[in-house]
Amino acid sequence: MSRAHRLLAGLTTALALPALLLTGPDPAGAAPSPDAATDTAPHRSAGCGRPPPQALGQSVTRTLTSGGIERTYRLHLPDGYHGHRALPVLLGYHGRGNTGAGTEAFSGLTGLPAIVVHPDGVIGQGDGDRQAWQGAPYSAPGVDDVAFTHDLLDTLEAELCVDRGRVYATGKSNGGAFTALLACAASERVTAIAPVAAALYPHGSDCDPVRPVPVISFHGTEDVTIPYTGDVVRGLPDIAAWNAARAEANGCRPTPSTGRVEPDIAEYRWTGCDAGARVHHVAVEGGGHTWPGADSYSGGGHTTQTIEAHEEMWRFLSRHRLPAV
Repeated sequence: MSRAHRLLAGLTTALALPALLLTGPDPAGAAPSPDAATDTAPHRSAGCGRPPPQALGQSVTRTLTSGGIERTYRLHLPDGYHGHRALPVLLGYHGRGNTGAGTEAFSGLTGLPAIVVHPDGVIGQGDGDRQAWQGAPYSAPGVDDVAFTHDLLDTLEAELCVDRGRVYATGKSNGGAFTALLACAASERVTAIAPVAAALYPHGSDCDPVRPVPVISFHGTEDVTIPYTGDVVRGLPDIAAWNAARAEANGCRPTPSTGRVEPDIAEYRWTGCDAGARVHHVAVEGGGHTWPGADSYSGGGHTTQTIEAHEEMWRFLSRHRLPAV
């Protein structure tokens, strides 16, 4: 048995607890429908009432200037958008060397009932012209992607009818790790995060969120790019330990409930958390550095088709909203 599987076996406590399907009810209570109205006045953005700036159901590349750099992002408005009902925003950050358009092609995120945005990183340092995000050793020096995210949200809120209380972030690999950075540095605006196969390089000890941020993460136990059991040389953490640490930071109960979706999916749920900031982890046994459910190439190794990551993360993310201010 590999070390990754031993860690999983320990967390499941021999699967003594009843199995909890990924799509089953959350112990904290019933979730609102993803299509539920989100017109709570304190969270409606200034852009509400304006006509849609582009055709619905399509993705359009747009630009903005942040930190003196022209940045690009792909904006997708769902078919149900009409400019009067505030909709949630889902930010999808690509992995190193990929693009927003490339991640959009395999992630399935644009099928969700949200305003979906796939930003593009800046070319970093190291081997070749590869776009990356702040927080990794190969990211572009001096580029503030947290500030870019704030500028992007400012632009979206000014031009679109956004529910500012339901801003979610997901990402693959380097992009997934960047969502963890946002949970530290932008918790007043980012409601919850969903890192996938995240390259969780250490980004300093200054993680001081103004509120605990709910997390659902996905990672393959046979990921050779970002190993499940960590990589001491590169400073990458053990994934099981990272999730347990997030649960501790969020004030959750120390022991997760466990469940399995046969044959290759194990799930861990930490509940009883401060402000309802639950932590869920989905371990793909035998999974590679991939996006679960992807129909096209998303990274090296095995891609499970047992679950669709975008559907599972949305069931979790859409339950959460920022408190009224």
